[in-house]
Amino acid sequence: MTALRTWWRARKAARSDAGMTTSEYAMGTIAAAAFAAVLYKIVTSGSVSAALESVVGKALDAPF
Repeated sequence: MTALRTWWRARKAARSDAGMTTSEYAMGTIAAAAFAAVLYKIVTSGSVSAALESVVGKALDAPF
């Protein structure tokens, strides 16, 4: 009977973390989306956009 109780407790302990992966995945997805939104706002701002266009323009006009 002791072996059965030990097995049951181990099985129950292993199943207690089953939902953590899903919640961590959801929080990671939300954090990535928030970071993407902030990065998009920064890149599309006037000064950064002008700087990026300048860099790309200089790279395309460079002699080979």
